[in-house]
Amino acid sequence: MELPLVFLLAVTTVTGCGVSSYEPSASRVVNGEEARPYSWPWQVSLESFFPSCGGTLIAPNWVLTAAHCITFHTYRVVLAEHDMNKEEGPEQSIMVEKMFLHPKWKKNCVSCGNDIALLRLEMSAVINDKVQLACLPQPSDALVHNQPCYVTGWGRLYSGGPQATTLQQALLPVVDYSICSRSDWWGSSVKTTMVCAGGESKSACHGDSGGPLNCKGRDGRWYVQGVTSFVNGSGCNTPQRPTVFTRVASFIPWISETMAKN
Repeated sequence: MELPLVFLLAVTTVTGCGVSSYEPSASRVVNGEEARPYSWPWQVSLESFFPSCGGTLIAPNWVLTAAHCITFHTYRVVLAEHDMNKEEGPEQSIMVEKMFLHPKWKKNCVSCGNDIALLRLEMSAVINDKVQLACLPQPSDALVHNQPCYVTGWGRLYSGGPQATTLQQALLPVVDYSICSRSDWWGSSVKTTMVCAGGESKSACHGDSGGPLNCKGRDGRWYVQGVTSFVNGSGCNTPQRPTVFTRVASFIPWISETMAKN
């Protein structure tokens, strides 16, 4: 596995990653707010017949998303998207050529883990000031309790509410596994290959699936530390039921190997 990992790190190092030309607003708004346009330039809208999920551009022709998002045969991704209701000019729409779901993913058991997928695009995205790559973490990367990270997407604004038309962001502090796995929290539904973040009034919601949990590294770059996986079934904003993400660091060997072989 060493060679694919070296290959992947070389890809992100050579092209640069995790830097936005339009600095995200470092807001402490917990319920979410409209993001500054193009401030999350690796954010992808994953669409089949309609926008269904989010995703993250991790190489010019590779997108990271959640396995549970893949339910149709044909998808496209839209980059440099902000307002879903407007054609604003910089958007790039690229068809997905091939989809790779994690081999241990079980579609009837999202809490079993492995909710991660890679999409190879038909053509490479044009990297510019509005389309950039997110950085991938090292396999050993660990998040600390209350570390500030941001979830981004066009999901519902609140439980049962309308879908957002413009890209939203919400500050979601990380909840340590030792807390999130307590019986009065998520219990055994949460695995060590997952990341919990948010809770109370702040969470991802339906439609945000597959999108990134963006966490700033010590080097000042943004890393996709999580892939939005699941929320509480009875409501997005539920105390002691933070949003659960696939922990990207746990899957770097699989990501690296899949990209290198394909």
